[in-house]
Amino acid sequence: MAEEKTILLTQEAYDKLKQELAYREGEYRDEITERIATARAEGDLSENGGYQAAREEQGKNEGRINELIVKLRNTKILEAPEAGTVGNGSVVTLDLAGNEMVYVLGSRDIAVATEYDVISPESPIGAAIIGAKKGDTVSYKTPNGREISVTVKDSQPLS
Repeated sequence: MAEEKTILLTQEAYDKLKQELAYREGEYRDEITERIATARAEGDLSENGGYQAAREEQGKNEGRINELIVKLRNTKILEAPEAGTVGNGSVVTLDLAGNEMVYVLGSRDIAVATEYDVISPESPIGAAIIGAKKGDTVSYKTPNGREISVTVKDSQPLS
């Protein structure tokens, strides 16, 4: 069995995923079951597109439910570092090749609770900036082998 990885989420992201799980396990699951029953009542299932579509949707929903259960079970609520230091849960303003960009550093699942794009701490740029302080310039190697410098213009805890 594959090792389950800890997922770092803000409390808000955790709560949104928990809401999605409740919806999928309750109301949405019941809605799909109703569509399957309605399609089944129409007869000949081998040529019933509505039945096939509903069964496919049921499979996707059950897969997402399982994914959410695992994520929520393995979640650790992160505490962002203090302002000025980059860490998981930081909103980071970067100067990258003269372009100012704002990101959140953390798991892609944080995206459900923020309007910012997310940088994974395991990505080359994420690994380079983690622990950096406001004003620091760090460099990282891109997958194609290019060395790129980036300056941390600001870092604030995600609220």
